[in-house]
This record gives sequence, C-alpha cells and structure tokens, in this order.
Amino acid sequence: MISGADTAFILVSAALVLLMTPGLALFYAGMVRGKNVLGTILQSFIMISIISIEWVYIGYSMAFGPDVSGFIGDLSFFALNGVNSTPSALYAKTIPQNVFMIYQCMFAVITPALITGAFAERMRFGPFLVFSLAWAILVYNPVCHWIWGNGGWLGARGVLDFAGGLVVHLTSGMAALAAVLVLGPRKGLGRESFIPHSLPMTLLGTGLLWFGWFGFNGGSALAADGIAAAAFISTHLAGMAGMGMWLLVEWLHRKKPTTLGAASGAIAGLATVTPGAGFITPNSAIIIGVIAGLCCYLAVTMKNKIGFDDSLDVVGIHGLGGVIGTICLGIFATKGVNPNGADGLLAGNPAFLTTQIFGVAVVGAYAFIVSFILLKIINAISGGMRVSHENEVIGLDQSEHSETAYNM
Repeated sequence: MISGADTAFILVSAALVLLMTPGLALFYAGMVRGKNVLGTILQSFIMISIISIEWVYIGYSMAFGPDVSGFIGDLSFFALNGVNSTPSALYAKTIPQNVFMIYQCMFAVITPALITGAFAERMRFGPFLVFSLAWAILVYNPVCHWIWGNGGWLGARGVLDFAGGLVVHLTSGMAALAAVLVLGPRKGLGRESFIPHSLPMTLLGTGLLWFGWFGFNGGSALAADGIAAAAFISTHLAGMAGMGMWLLVEWLHRKKPTTLGAASGAIAGLATVTPGAGFITPNSAIIIGVIAGLCCYLAVTMKNKIGFDDSLDVVGIHGLGGVIGTICLGIFATKGVNPNGADGLLAGNPAFLTTQIFGVAVVGAYAFIVSFILLKIINAISGGMRVSHENEVIGLDQSEHSETAYNM
C-alpha cells in the first residue's frame, strides 16, 4: 500500500537532490578563473535537461527495467510506459513508481555533472554534450542496474552501495581520470597561477550540496523510517569530520587553515560516507569522515606535485572517496543498523569486505575503460574536444557562449 508519509519524504528528497546540481555548479564555478564562470556553471545546469530527457525515454528502463542477463534492463519502460502512480512490484513498494523514477532521475543528472570539474576551463561545449549523453547511456545506466536494479549481477553477488559510492562517485571519478589523461593539462599549468575567483561562491555551493546530501543519502532509504534517520545522521557526522580533519592536516602541513580546505574536506566526508550511510553506526561515520579528510587531502596534494591537472579535484575527492567509502562499508557495516544490509569485517564477516573490494575493482575498471574509449572516439570525430589555445586564453564564457559573468 502507498504510504503518504513515504511518498512526501521521497518527493522532498528528490527536490533536495536536484538542488545539489545548482549547488555543484556554484561549488565548481567559484574555483575557476573569472573568464570561465558561466561556462563552468552551464556544464552542470545543462545536465538537468539532457539527462532528464535521456532518463525518461531510455535511462530509467535501462537501469530499472526487467533484467537482461544481469547486465542491463530492457526497454519495457521506454518513454515511461507503465510508470505511473501505482507502486512497483520490485522497488520502493510504499511509494508510486513515478516518484521512485523521478528520485532516481536526480541521481542520474548530477553524476555526469560531477565529471565536469576534472576538465574545467578547457572543453568545447558541443563535444561535452555528446560525451555526457553517451556516458550516461553506456556507463551510468549499466552500473546502476548492476548494483541497484533487480537482477543486476553485482547486487546478486552481495555488493552493497546505499546511495552511490560506486554508482555515482566511483564512476564519475574514473571518467574524470580518463578525461584528464585524454585532454591533458590546462595551458600554463605550473607556470601560471590558477587562483579561484570567488571562494564565497564555492562555500555557498558547499552549503547547498551539504543540504541536498540529506536527500541524497537519507532519501535512499526510500521510506521515512529509522534507516533514513541513520543515513541522515551518518551524512552530517561524516561531513563535519571530513571538514575538521582536512583543516587539521592542512594547518599542520601548510601552517594555515583555508576556507577552500574546509569546503573540500566537507565534500570529501560527504562523498565517502555515501555508500555506507544507511548501513553503519554514527561512530563509524565519524571514522570514515576522518579517513576521508586525511586521504583525500593527501591525494590532492600529490596531484599538484606530479602535474596531474584534475582541475577541481574530482578524482582525488569523488573517485577516491567512492573507493574508500565502499571498502569502509565492508569493514563497518552492521545488520544492527540495517537488517537488509550485511555485517562487515568488524562484525565477523571478512567475506563481505572481499565482496566490496571486488565491486570497486569491477566498477572502477569498467567506468575508466569505457570513458577513455568514448573520449578518444569523440575527440577524433569532433575535430578535438579541447578549445583552441586562443579560446582557452580568452575563456569559455566569451569563446563558447558569448557572455561574461562580470561587467566591470
């Protein structure tokens, strides 16, 4: 039977997850130079349109339609055929299926938007749209089905991902890694100073992301119940622990704490707790946040030393966060929090940790390989995904969109 409370909760959660995409746009835009603000924002905003259309016609059916050999859903739900106000027989049985569909749509929207931080300030808009759409079809939809779809082969093996450590953060992180390798660094890396043009904008984006994350993780319980409450609490505790740890390490290492460090640490903690939010205790969430703040800080620092131009740290925060969070779930999970989950290593079940590591290896490899091939193909047939040297100097706002963020 449909529950009015559950339905209202998931509708609100869907709105919160949608808010994360504009929040991400501001988070990223504050960290680029002033000549690339609007181009960076639009790369996130346009996903709301492109991916929502794809989701309605084929995405939802590929991810959650009747299973085909454990790999993908068929197209029974093409154009939302049969997706109406009655509950699904397989998913979220206390809410209408169309509510479940639109909630999952918001996840599909933000995932390719996350990738854009890796190639900020240097990709042409047209090839970017082609890549994002193809990536959603060939990477996001299959992986979503493998783990969350009924009959998906990784889910059948026991791999767990409460709200997107594998499906969202690892896939986008590996795609970001592929994009950085294919496109190369920004002009002047190591010689010019790429100073964030508006850290207040980044902090506003961080606040919107943190707020939306309660719908992202809490709503993944798909009911207004104790598991949603546990996920809500774990989300906040990991975010605050990640922020605190990043600032502490930065203070010790660079002698001064920064607002950019606070924002980065919070996002690291929030991303890393995502796969386990509804399966772990509050104390475990704090430990995961601390690990995230430390490890993601070290990863970002190492990136700067080797000249790896992941512009806005997608690999070091989202990709690494997805890996760490999924493995930590294999350590800290307990059925005492969620009877539908699993017991982890600390609860006497080392086999579950092995299962989670297997999930990381499979999803990471698949997302990287397919993303790399897609980027190579699009780069070849489009005449190059990067803007010209001249247009990179001018900035994306003028060269790609004939606009400017600031008329001064």
